[in-house]
Amino acid sequence: MSAPAATDEPFEVIHLGGVEAAIVPIDELRRLRAIARHASPEAIEEAELEEAEEILAQHRAWVAEGCPGAVPHEEFRRVLLGESAG
Repeated sequence: MSAPAATDEPFEVIHLGGVEAAIVPIDELRRLRAIARHASPEAIEEAELEEAEEILAQHRAWVAEGCPGAVPHEEFRRVLLGESAG
């Protein structure tokens, strides 16, 4: 488990096994499951497309800001492979 990601979400986001997960109150989870059970396939698809557009917009903003926090490939490779910086 890693440190929480910076996000605009109302819930804490954590990373488990390479997957993002949100810590939400159980009542909220039950409410969301109930909504999903009763939503039409079209409504679910529309919501997924809306979410994809939001993720793309966030990515574009990150790139426009110069990719803050990104590590150059060579530096990442050195760290990953345990190579010295010399």
